[in-house]
Amino acid sequence: MTKKSRTASSEPAAPRHIAVVGAGIAGITCARTLMQAGHRVSVFEKSRGAGGRMATRNTEFGGFDHGTQYFTVRDERFEEALTTAAGLVRPWSASKVRILDDRGRVVAASLPANEAHWVATPGMNALVRQWAQPLADAGRMVLDTRVVFIEVDKLDPRRWQLQTDGPGAGVHSGFDAVVLAIPAPQAHSLLRDAEQADSLTAELAGVNVAPCWTLLVAFPQALQPTLSSLGPQWNVARSTHHRIAWLARESSKPARGPIERWTVQASPEWSQRHLEDDAERVKGKLLRAFSEVTGIRAEAPYATVHRWRHAQTTKALGKTHAWDASARIGACGDWCLGHRVEDGFVSGLEMALAIL
Repeated sequence: MTKKSRTASSEPAAPRHIAVVGAGIAGITCARTLMQAGHRVSVFEKSRGAGGRMATRNTEFGGFDHGTQYFTVRDERFEEALTTAAGLVRPWSASKVRILDDRGRVVAASLPANEAHWVATPGMNALVRQWAQPLADAGRMVLDTRVVFIEVDKLDPRRWQLQTDGPGAGVHSGFDAVVLAIPAPQAHSLLRDAEQADSLTAELAGVNVAPCWTLLVAFPQALQPTLSSLGPQWNVARSTHHRIAWLARESSKPARGPIERWTVQASPEWSQRHLEDDAERVKGKLLRAFSEVTGIRAEAPYATVHRWRHAQTTKALGKTHAWDASARIGACGDWCLGHRVEDGFVSGLEMALAIL
């Protein structure tokens, strides 16, 4: 590359208006990168706030990270980005994960503890919400609003418009590009129904994301750090029980409340088989399994379940993002690379760089 071409390619593109659908870590990373490059960005999120599966449910007994449990830091760019969240991110002893058999017996002391596991405080959603704050301050977050259709702008065929429902229902138009930072099945459905970006639609059809039923239980009669009166002496475990894949004592995480409470994630296979079951029936089955694995027989004053229809990637896209330059529509998310938090970050960043 000559000096002249390097100079030309480094010139910033003219400001564009870009819609980002989804305010998880991939969407917010993409949106912030585009905004910092001088573009106008509008982020559409169906929930009340940013976070995606980096979610925290607040209750009278304390918070539950009922989606993502922790994250690792392997990518240098992710490590650098985390320096902007000093004091918000802290290590968790999740590297000492017990491996349990189907009766709750420890069959392995721990997974290799050579990689730090991190959590955001006071809940996992705090990291993405902090990174989303500049977008919110600029009025670029459209919350409680679900995008239901993508189509060519009625007033300018060179641009896109989005149909939405929710409190902000209506038509949002004038977008030079659209980024779908949502689970692959949802992005595929939007593209298929809109009959836009056929090549992108075909790519996303090959991605598989498994569901996950999650149980949240609290025992206000038991407080940390006195653990001898209730439950096992470990805080985190992977299980081969036919219903349960993961258990974590929420009160063992840094900067959490002292009340004994657990987040229990069902296995992908069991969650798929019982995806459409009644929530109360699912809760009963998972409570029995929780008792079998942990030995906790006490009745939980607080117990509820949450269904993630799209949780853990079982077949990834195999590249950092998908971008149809001619249609000016892209898709990103952890499912492009796997199911880690940093996969979502890298995907969102690479999606933004492709647009830039």
